[in-house]
Amino acid sequence: MTPTDLAEPFRVLVVCTGNICRSPAAERLLAAGLGAAYRGRDSAGGLTPAIEVGSAGTGALVGYPMTDEMAAMVAQLGVDPQGFEARQLAPGMVTQADLVLALTRRHRSAIVELVPSAVRRTFTLRELARLAGDVDLATLPGANATTADRLRALVPLAATRRGLSAHRLVDDDVVDPYRGDAALYRTSFGQLLPAVEAIVAAVRH
Repeated sequence: MTPTDLAEPFRVLVVCTGNICRSPAAERLLAAGLGAAYRGRDSAGGLTPAIEVGSAGTGALVGYPMTDEMAAMVAQLGVDPQGFEARQLAPGMVTQADLVLALTRRHRSAIVELVPSAVRRTFTLRELARLAGDVDLATLPGANATTADRLRALVPLAATRRGLSAHRLVDDDVVDPYRGDAALYRTSFGQLLPAVEAIVAAVRH
């Protein structure tokens, strides 16, 4: 491994449809929980971040900000929703990502169709949270490891847990709140936030 390899951040890509509700919220919440950088916020001192979180949409409303409803819920947790601009998912984004998190099984399928080699590192957000709960956290790198080290180790371990326990497939999806009422936004946020928290807890234990 060269010094250049070591300097590369661990890249997380979050994907939904329009890239204005679910995936930007998950992007900002994951970045905050993991101490990561995201588009529009570089790490302190201009150093290469250890983890970088971005998002995109399979049918993005390119250039749009996060919806007001979702931005308000993100901000209530003390996380900055500002400066976000939606972007369209492209193969290169998937290829460069070390972990791809889809908001539904349909998005996950679309990602893998776009870049088949990404199948082992592509999960739905809630799926990874569920699988992380099945992983023996003692098998992750120990006290001297970084959050990036543990997240990197979690991905293949979680992939090996697929199909080993029964669950409802619908529980791997986060409902789309776009153009819905406040209750639907709360439902959507209530599905994605615990998943983000579970992933963060697994690698920051």
